[in-house]
Amino acid sequence: MNMHFTNPHCVHREYRISAAVVEHPGIPTPWAAGCLITTPEGQTTKRILLPLQYEFLAEQDSAERASLAHGKWLVDQHLDHGREFS
Repeated sequence: MNMHFTNPHCVHREYRISAAVVEHPGIPTPWAAGCLITTPEGQTTKRILLPLQYEFLAEQDSAERASLAHGKWLVDQHLDHGREFS
């Protein structure tokens, strides 16, 4: 299993979101999508996976895009509804 803290990242509402995808060679959908969120204060979350039914994707690029989109959604939920990152 190879962890890829990939170059794709974005800044969304002052939070830095980085794609963190894991390769699982030998299966049809080898890329497990996840993200890391860094707060404006510099604290970074552990790797946050996409929900199980959407976690694995066939292409690295798709996994990175899904990871960043999920991170943006989590930041919005955190700021708009006071939820914890999970």
